[in-house]
Formats: sequence, structure tokens, C-alpha cells
Amino acid sequence: MAGMTTVAFAGLPTEVGHVLAAVTEDGLVATHFFDTPEVREGIAARVGATVVEDAERTDGIRAELAGYFAGERTEFTTPVDWRLTSRAQRTVLGTLYETVPYGSVVTYGELAQRSGSGIPARGIGSIMGSNPIPIVVPCHRVVAGNGLGGFSGGEGVEAKRWLLTMEGHLPPGLW
Repeated sequence: MAGMTTVAFAGLPTEVGHVLAAVTEDGLVATHFFDTPEVREGIAARVGATVVEDAERTDGIRAELAGYFAGERTEFTTPVDWRLTSRAQRTVLGTLYETVPYGSVVTYGELAQRSGSGIPARGIGSIMGSNPIPIVVPCHRVVAGNGLGGFSGGEGVEAKRWLLTMEGHLPPGLW
């Protein structure tokens, strides 16, 4: 079985959907706001992996996500497997992951500049929309200069608003 890629899945009910985490031998490769057989099959196909049951592999990220949604964890330590990202996505999403901590936000333009990618703010929005690892790679923390901006995860902008409120960036009840 040497060289064969496998992926194990863990689901967790949250306020923004039944969050799914997909973990390869190298780390967390994808998260999704909906845990369905179709989503699992799609992730496995994109990774080119055989699905395995491996609680040992998934228990860590499941516990980290549960702690995050309980308001008890502000960062993730599970290794990230970037294989579903292009070089440009990796540059921008890696910058986001490494420089925008819990409770803070960055604008699309600021992230474009900070990443040094040469990608304009509009392109940054597209990269956020195609982020394969939302929540852990916190695309919800990227906002427009004049408001929240868009969000393609979960129920859309309501999920983004909920996450930013939970993280203390937005005051509760004003939306």
C-alpha cells in the first residue's frame, strides 16, 4: 500500500452546519459546511484518495473544531495539507492562515498586499471563495473595505457573520 493516499472523515454538528473535516496522511486537506455522502465522495475524488475509517487521524481536528465552536479554542494545531490549492492559492491562503489570528480581520486589498502575490483584491475574493479548508484557514476573516463582503460557506454571509460574532469581531445582536 506504499504511496497510496487515503482520506479519513469526521463530522461535527455546529451552529453553521454539520462541519466536515477530511484528513490525509499529511494533514487536514479539506473542510466543508455540509457533511453528505456526495461531499465526502467529491473530496475523496479531488484528493485522489481511498476513504478509510481512522479515528486516530481525525480525533485531533474533531476536538479542535469542537473547542473552536464552543469558544474555547482560538487556533488550530492540526497540520494542513495544501495539496488542493494552486501555487497562487497557497500563497494567499497561507498568508491568511499565518497572519490573521482569531478575532481579527483583514480586507481583500490588505491581504492582496500582505501576500505579495500580485493578485488584485477581486482575485483575492475568488481565492477565498475556492478555499478548500474554510474555518481552519479563516477566509471568514477576510472582509470588504465597506462591509463584510461575500461568503460561500454554509448559509453564506450569515455563516460569516456568525463566525465573526463568535470570535468577538462583531458585536452580537446588531445584525
